[in-house]
Amino acid sequence: MPIDLICLDADDTLWHNMRFFAAAEQAFADLVAPFADDAAARARMQAIEVRNLRHYGYGAKSFTLSMIETALELAGDDLSAAAVRRILAIGRELLAHPVELLDGIGETLERLAGMGRLVLVTKGDLLHQEVKLAASGLGQLFTGVEIVSDKRADTFVRVFHRYGCAPERAVMAGDSMRSDVLPALEAGAWGAFIPQPMAWAHEAATAPVDHPRFRQLASLADLPDWIAEMERDR
Repeated sequence: MPIDLICLDADDTLWHNMRFFAAAEQAFADLVAPFADDAAARARMQAIEVRNLRHYGYGAKSFTLSMIETALELAGDDLSAAAVRRILAIGRELLAHPVELLDGIGETLERLAGMGRLVLVTKGDLLHQEVKLAASGLGQLFTGVEIVSDKRADTFVRVFHRYGCAPERAVMAGDSMRSDVLPALEAGAWGAFIPQPMAWAHEAATAPVDHPRFRQLASLADLPDWIAEMERDR
């Protein structure tokens, strides 16, 4: 049975994302430097981010709320209104960053679109992800867009059912082992891991190197060849 559904992550799979979060985190660490050193501020911020995922989900707005909460924990009543305004400005800058496609993404997606139906499966704020997809110029290549609060095995089961696709005829590709690869494999699909150097530690997990439906790729440009290979081997 050939691959029918090709599910793709968005942030840091199609376009740059973590570089902008890294710049925002640096700006935040500089802002709270009077109250904590760089390492302590980053560690506290990351712990609060993870803690707040169940309240606010993923994305720039959640990140902004976590910056405010972290600043309050570090500075207490010494946190000024000017500092809060600066944090809000950092968050707005994060929401307004340009969409910069990874190298060769347009050509790769056109090739993939000739091999199966493309579905974007991404976490994050609904409005922000919709804006980024529109700005990317890639929207017309996708059969569907699924912006979800988290990616678990049951998330992919629902996606496959929605598009009338058996799991063994679906592949998911992305830069997160925890969110893109492992739950897709658990749901019965194929999983392609495309690592990127600035990955958030929260998204890390042990690679299932012996899993017959798993492959680590150097870039998304390698996905069409892997799909062609798996179809030849069936």
